[in-house]
Amino acid sequence: MNNCDVISMPDKWEYPWYAAWDLAFHANTIVLVDPSFAKQQLSLMLSGRYLHPNGQIPAYEWNFSDVNPPVHAWATYHAYLTDMAISGQADYKWLKQSFHKLLINFTWWLNRKDAHGHNVFQGGFLGLDNIGIFDRTESPDMGGSLEQADGTAWMAFYAQTMAQIAIVLAQKDDTYAEYPAKFVRHFLAIAGAMTNSNTSASMWDEEDGFFYDVFRKSDGSSTRLKVRSMVGLIPLCAVKVFDLGVLEQYKLSDLLQQLRNKYPDQTYSFHDLRLQGHAGRHMMSALNEANLRRVLAITLDPNEFLGDYGIRSISKRHESHPYRFVHNQQEYVVRYLPAESDSGLFGGNRNWRGPIWMPVNIMIIRALINYFTYYGDNFKVEFPTGSGEVMNLYEIAEQLARRLSSIFMRNADNRRPVFGSQQTFQNDPHWQDHLLFYEYFHGDNGAGIGASHQTGWSGLVANLICFFAASTQEELLARGTTGSVPPAHSGVR
Repeated sequence: MNNCDVISMPDKWEYPWYAAWDLAFHANTIVLVDPSFAKQQLSLMLSGRYLHPNGQIPAYEWNFSDVNPPVHAWATYHAYLTDMAISGQADYKWLKQSFHKLLINFTWWLNRKDAHGHNVFQGGFLGLDNIGIFDRTESPDMGGSLEQADGTAWMAFYAQTMAQIAIVLAQKDDTYAEYPAKFVRHFLAIAGAMTNSNTSASMWDEEDGFFYDVFRKSDGSSTRLKVRSMVGLIPLCAVKVFDLGVLEQYKLSDLLQQLRNKYPDQTYSFHDLRLQGHAGRHMMSALNEANLRRVLAITLDPNEFLGDYGIRSISKRHESHPYRFVHNQQEYVVRYLPAESDSGLFGGNRNWRGPIWMPVNIMIIRALINYFTYYGDNFKVEFPTGSGEVMNLYEIAEQLARRLSSIFMRNADNRRPVFGSQQTFQNDPHWQDHLLFYEYFHGDNGAGIGASHQTGWSGLVANLICFFAASTQEELLARGTTGSVPPAHSGVR
C-alpha cells in the first residue's frame, strides 16, 4: 500500500496513524464545518488505493488484517443528510458511488467473518481493545469459535443502514428498487441468529435480559461468556426507523409474509417489522419492546452502566463481582476498572474495562432517538433505574448528552471533570480554558485518560450540543429521523 494523502488522524501520538472507524466518527463532526472534506475522507477509505480488491477496509496502516466495527455506511448516510441540510442540495451522485463500494465491503464481511454461514460474526478485535476475557483477535486455542454479540450487532446495523441508503437511491433510480428487500433479509437473518430461542445458546440470555458473546465448541456445545460489557449494548444500537409506506413501496410486507410462511416454527425476540408505531412508522430493531425495556433497565442502572458522565464500557457490578472463566486450568478474569487497565493485553495502555468512550455513547444516544421516533412520548422508563422517576427516550438521550458534555464544563466547584487532579489546567488562568479531548474518560469521575490529544472522536461532544440545541422532541416526532429537511447541525441521526 502506498498512501500519500491528507487524512484525519485520531491523534499525533503515533502519527501517521489512521484508523478506519475513528475516521468515520471524525467525519460526523467535521461535516458540521466542512462537508466537502468530510465526504472526501469517507470516500478515501473506499477508494481503490485503500479498499482491498476483496472488499476489506484497512483497519490501520500497521495492521491490515485487523477489523474495525463497520460504521462506514452509517457515517456516509449521516454525512449525506447533514450536507443536504447545510447546502440545500442532495449529493445523490456521491451517495450512489459510496453505496457501490460499501456493497463490496458488506459482502466481504459476509464471506470472511461469518465462519459457518449462520449469520453470526467473529470480527475479532473490533476496536474494543481488552474488553473481553482474552484478546479476541488472538484468543487462546480452545477448540471452538467465539461468536461475538457486538460484531453480529454491528452487521445488523450495517444491513439496516444499507437498506436506508438503498431506499434513498431507489427514489430516483428504480435500478435500486430490489436492494431494500435484500438488506432487510440480511437484517432479519442476523437478528434471528442473535435471538433465536431454538438454538442451544443464542446471544440473548432470557434469564438475564442481556446479550453476551457465545463460545461455541467444536463438539457442538456452547457457553455464554456472561461479561456485562459494551459488547452486550451494541445490539441496542441496531435500530432503524422507516416512514409510513416504505414496506408497501418496496414489497417488504410480501417478503415478511413469505418468510413467516416458510419458517412457521421459528420464535424470535427481535421487533416485528410489520408493526406500526408513531405516525405509522416501521422499525427494524434487534429488540422487541419487552426486551428493550430489560436492556434499558440495565443500561440506565447506576450500579451497572450509568455513570455521572455517561455510559461505562463495563458494568460496575463487576467491581465487586468479577467475571471468571476457567479453561485448561487457566483462569481469565474481567473486573470493572474505571481508569487504566491492569491487563497486559494490547500493552495495557488502552482500556475498555470500565471507562466512558464517546463514540459508543453517541451510538446509544442515536439509538434512543430512533426508538423515540417510533414509540413516541408514551414509552417511558425509569431514569436512573431504581429512582422512581420516568422519562421518555428523547429525554433520556438528552440527559445522557448532558452527562457527556459535563465532562468538559465547570461544575459547582468551578472545576472541569476532564482535567481531574491536574491543578495547572484546573486553576492556571493561561491554561484553564484550553480544553483537551482525551481518548476516553474515567468511569466514575470523568477525568480524561489515555491520549490527551484525541480531538477525533471525543470531539463528537460537539454533535450532541448542536443536535439538542437544534431539535425539540415535538419537531423530531413530527419529522422522524429520515425526514428530508433535518436540522443543519444534527449529529446523532
